This record gives sequence, structure tokens and C-alpha cells, in this order.
Amino acid sequence: MHDSIHEINNRFMILKQQLELAIAEQIINTPEYAVQLKSELAEKLHHIESDRAFIESCNKGGEFMSEEFQHRVRRIAEQSWTNHLGEQQAMLTPNEVYNLCIARGTITKEERDIINNHMQVTIDMLNSLHFPKDLKRVPEIAGGHHEKMNGKGFPKGLTKEQMSIPARMMAIADIFEALTSKDRSYKDPMKLSQTLSIMRNMVKDEHIDGELFAMFLKQGVWKRYAEARLNPDQLDISDISTYL
Repeated sequence: MHDSIHEINNRFMILKQQLELAIAEQIINTPEYAVQLKSELAEKLHHIESDRAFIESCNKGGEFMSEEFQHRVRRIAEQSWTNHLGEQQAMLTPNEVYNLCIARGTITKEERDIINNHMQVTIDMLNSLHFPKDLKRVPEIAGGHHEKMNGKGFPKGLTKEQMSIPARMMAIADIFEALTSKDRSYKDPMKLSQTLSIMRNMVKDEHIDGELFAMFLKQGVWKRYAEARLNPDQLDISDISTYL
């Protein structure tokens, strides 16, 4: 894993310095245009800083990235800066553009494939254990929380009908905990309104069980967990009717 955001920031800094030097030379050569040139410099520096801040925000990522934002990343990538050898370089490399333009989530397809393998590892490990009779379904329950109701989940591509109710419940609990967690250093915990909106859409997309999600809301499971585990500023809803 290599985060090149510091290298990218350095490119923007160099671009600013090179622009300042170029304008300074023009002022020396044509002092009568000093006021106009300084105004142009301020405007260009503001534009460069806006692009830099935007790229830094994209590097942090989120649940979704719009086509508009992806287009802006690619437009910024087409800009150039001059390295110490006097060579023109693209502001962003193709690999950096690829990593910055992730439409959903914060990891690439290749990284997701690696992460997804953890479910098969989990199942293999649990199946190797000798559970007592009342726990014999643990591998199926734990190993199915990334399956989707439409059969497009992993690792087995099971449909709703092929999954047990506890496994479907586990999927809902896992998603709710992941989105609201305050223990992950790589992303800010979501507020309840955003979390439940995402999960409502997951019901529409047949990712999670709609009946069990409705029960999760109506029985107040989300509320009891939130009041016990989440930060006060995450508790931004009281009415769940919008999410049913």
C-alpha cells in the first residue's frame, strides 16, 4: 500500500512556485503591467489550490463518487508541471487517476478481490473446527454476511432463498456496524440518517433482506445499539418512517 498524496501535493506546490517565478520575471521585464500580472497570479494560484484541495478530498474517498467529480479528476490529470530535469510531466499518473476515480467505496476492484477472499478463509477456518451441536451453523451464518439477496454477493453467490434467516440478519448487522463504526481510522463514522439511507437503497437493490431490515428498524435494534455505541453527533434521527 502506497499513498502518493504527498507526492501529488508536492507537484502542486512546484507548479505554484514555477508560476510565481514566471510572473515575477514578467513584472521585472514589463513593470507597467505589474498590477494586472499580480491579479492574474492570484487568480491562477487560487485555481491551483482549489484543484489540489479537491484531489486531496478525493483521496480520502467516500461511499460514492459522481461522474462530475471523476471528470474533474481526469481534467486535472491533463495539466502538467515541470520536473527538475525540465521535463513536462502529467499532474497525475494513470494509476493515480484510477485510484482517485473509484465510483463506489474506497478501494479498487483488485483490492476488493483480495479483501473478498477473507470470507472464503473464514469459512475454511470455521469448517475445520468441531462445533458442538447447538453451534454447528456458525460457519454458514458467519460465512454468509457478504452474500446478497439477488445472488450477486460473495463468496458463493447465494440467493435469499438459499440463505438462513440468521445469515441474512448477520449481513444487516455487519453493514450497520461498518458504516457507523467510530473505530476505523481510514473513514469518518456515518450519521444514522446517512447509514439508514444507504441501507434502504440496499434493500431496493436486493442486497439485504427488506423484511428483516424493516424488523431491525421497527423493533428499535438500531436505536439501542446507537445509544450504547455511537457518538452523540451521529444520533441525528428519531423518526424511522422515511427508511421503511
